[in-house]
Amino acid sequence: MISGDSIVALSSGRLPAGVAVLRISGPQTRFVVETIAGGMVRERAAVLRKLRAPDGTMLDSGLVIFFPGPASFTGEDVAEFHVHGGRAVVARMLEVIAGFDGVRHAESGEFTRRAFLHCKFDLVETEALADLINAETEAQRRFAIRNAEGVQSDLYMSWRRRLIHARAMIEAEIDFADEDDVPGSVSDTVWSDVRAMIGEIDRHIAGFHAAEIIRDGFEVVILGAPNAGKSSLFNALARRDAAIVTDEPGTTRDLLEVTLDLGGLRVRLTDTAGLREAPGKVEAIGIEKARAKANRADLLLLLEDVLSPRETGPVPAAGPLLRVGTKLDMLDEQAARDASSRYDLVISVLDGTGVEALLAEIGRRAADAAGDVGDVLPSRLRHVELLAEANRHLLRAIDGHAVGQELRAEELRQAADRLGRIVGAIDVEDMLDVIFGQFCIGK
Repeated sequence: MISGDSIVALSSGRLPAGVAVLRISGPQTRFVVETIAGGMVRERAAVLRKLRAPDGTMLDSGLVIFFPGPASFTGEDVAEFHVHGGRAVVARMLEVIAGFDGVRHAESGEFTRRAFLHCKFDLVETEALADLINAETEAQRRFAIRNAEGVQSDLYMSWRRRLIHARAMIEAEIDFADEDDVPGSVSDTVWSDVRAMIGEIDRHIAGFHAAEIIRDGFEVVILGAPNAGKSSLFNALARRDAAIVTDEPGTTRDLLEVTLDLGGLRVRLTDTAGLREAPGKVEAIGIEKARAKANRADLLLLLEDVLSPRETGPVPAAGPLLRVGTKLDMLDEQAARDASSRYDLVISVLDGTGVEALLAEIGRRAADAAGDVGDVLPSRLRHVELLAEANRHLLRAIDGHAVGQELRAEELRQAADRLGRIVGAIDVEDMLDVIFGQFCIGK
């Protein structure tokens, strides 16, 4: 159900700013514009007006744009007031607009929710819009743009249409087997396509980790013995003093994280406590956190002091491992060549040797793990869960020779239902608060 209220919110960035954009949507929009702007403005054109409260008090001078529904973002009448971005100006404008009967302040994501309820977007496109707003890297932006354009929704709806067709053919065979215009046996064709679809969905689900890397970042964890140069490398890659560096072992006792942008991909780099046997009680907690973080990493950097390698105990081997020799500047030319043969990379944070090569290798591995940003990938865990449920129904359908065609057709219906839930085509009311709660106020 769509509320009869009109809603208003600041839709631009943090104040103060050069310009602030206030957005209103709903049935009272036209009346609010006529009152504050001193008359109606031309549709879809930025018009400069003196803005006044209902009692005639001057509020500001600014641009007014009116978008009549249904050809607007929300599908309702929408207006924007572009005013000076001072806190007092914006606060007074919001106070006046929300003072009109039937107008209230918007909740998180309420503009986008109304757009969804007016069929301007489906749920997948809505989630992609949230990703676009939150995009920090070029890869995130491109991934979100493609999904906002509907390529992901198109894939899910094409699978759903195939299942609806398959179910219709099966049910037609059941009900009208004696009719001339119904094929005598459609089973081979239908079940062959269902088997193919199971494979397509499985391959699509397998791409979720690549989507996680694009959206959330490629996880890189730095490991090594105490004083192996972990925090020095961490600071060098972060290009700031993010970690304390001393000669005292065990200085780093908690996880430190920075985010890098490498080739348009988000990379999350974590510095950890030094790994060693028989640590102190507090240090042992840091080491346990380091091992747990390493078990979830996409890439481990195992650092070792080339002058005095030390035992670290068992190293988590959940992800790919790069062995990195540190403090190369302490070696002569021959010793440096010998060290290079023992490690994947050798570096010196002091003079910068090898650091750019290490960054390039991390970026290459992140790009390989993310794959082609243009691929159609499941962008949310809920997509994966519903796709997996759909496949379970399809597997029961193709293995259901003993239960009869009627129950097999029902399994197809259940699978199509799960695909419909992804895009919001059916019964998703229980998910809407969670999805739209991720948006900022004013969107």
